[in-house]
Amino acid sequence: MLRLIMMRREFLQMAGVAGISALGVGLPAGVAGSSPPPQENPTAMGLTTKPMERVRVGFIGVGARGSGHVSQMLQLDGVEVTAICDLYEDWAERSAKICTDKGRPKPAVYSGGPEKWKDLVQRDDVDIVLISTPWEDHVPMAVGAMRAGKHAFIEVPAATTVDGCWQLVEACESTRLHCMMMENVNYGREELMVLNMCRQGVFGELLHGEAAYIHDLRWQMNEVERGTGSWRTLEYMKRNGNLYPTHGLGPVAHYMGINRGDRLDFLSSVSSPSRAREIFAAEHFPEGHKWRTGRFVCGDINTTIAKTVLGKTLMIQWDEQLPRPYTRHNLVQGTKGVWGGFPARTVVEGLTENTESWVQGSKLKEFFDKFDHPVWTKVASDPANQGGHGGMDFVMLWRIVYCLRGGLPLDQDVYDAATWSVIGPLSEESVSNRGKSVDVPDFTRGAWKSGKPVDLLD
Repeated sequence: MLRLIMMRREFLQMAGVAGISALGVGLPAGVAGSSPPPQENPTAMGLTTKPMERVRVGFIGVGARGSGHVSQMLQLDGVEVTAICDLYEDWAERSAKICTDKGRPKPAVYSGGPEKWKDLVQRDDVDIVLISTPWEDHVPMAVGAMRAGKHAFIEVPAATTVDGCWQLVEACESTRLHCMMMENVNYGREELMVLNMCRQGVFGELLHGEAAYIHDLRWQMNEVERGTGSWRTLEYMKRNGNLYPTHGLGPVAHYMGINRGDRLDFLSSVSSPSRAREIFAAEHFPEGHKWRTGRFVCGDINTTIAKTVLGKTLMIQWDEQLPRPYTRHNLVQGTKGVWGGFPARTVVEGLTENTESWVQGSKLKEFFDKFDHPVWTKVASDPANQGGHGGMDFVMLWRIVYCLRGGLPLDQDVYDAATWSVIGPLSEESVSNRGKSVDVPDFTRGAWKSGKPVDLLD
């Protein structure tokens, strides 16, 4: 049974590649670590497009994550949901009903086959495509959408291979259409406030960051036939590294100006033994079940150390299986002070009593009162905000629509999508070579030197 499922996923991946070829997309040669392709198009750094009076949205993948995006998008002014696609007809119809229940016209519905998404991206009434599908489908769907004239917005991670990252970059540069990875954590209240503090120089010169995604997700293995666990569990059977780096890294990368005045230079990565999922499978599934006959190879916790061209350091951790409280670390250290998350705490010379005792809990109120990001205070309190990870999902989608309608650069561009996502395959390469350092590609091809730091204050 496990082999049949893996063959099905391989078929879907090949179908996606075939779909790219049908849409006129060339696949770059090479494997992980290959040389970057020559740049034939202008940089997409600071890319802007014509302001959009209305934003017509098509959704590919409306499971738990995608259906949430449908509900949130319907709350935003100037947004029309025109098309929905999912492998499962009942899920597609469920999200279509969300639209009609809100008094909106029923969107076109596509389902029943792995290539139906190609019909959606060809529609004339779709301007942007939100992609919330299994990881291996992200690149073919995003590239296919851009080649069909649509802006592409992808769930995390944007790609799982180095070549996949380059495909996204090349498609964005050549089509002059936006390609954004929807890293929602960049829009959390704490993360936006820390970004605001960094931009105001509160922590001085930034030297070090710590990012993580520590989240016990073993329960997803109960989603056997469909749902996130049905395909994600297989990833732990074939890859060993940091499989989900962007939730922690995204905000810290923005704090530290990665791709905007600095860039990641190289990294080294190690993984612990793989134990927790095998134990969980033995305790919760009968003998002969596919989760017990397969072999888990991904280390339970991965630690990656990276260095930037300007000498800054980052520690990036990942663990989705061990019994441990949730954390993203969210730590940034500067010459004048530090912020750390989970629990939120800070020390800043001149703003706290001393540098040896954390300020945390209720004592942080004065920092939130002073440094709360104006985007958060404006949007999070909007009555239309339906929540979603504490409100960050709504703020993210609001900001996307705001930038598209205003003709502004997006807060996250294709270079962020590639750089943050590439930690995955590069960590795998380093782990397989006893932690040997691996160079991080410069997806901006030098444009990072003149990139402007993100502050979301346009």
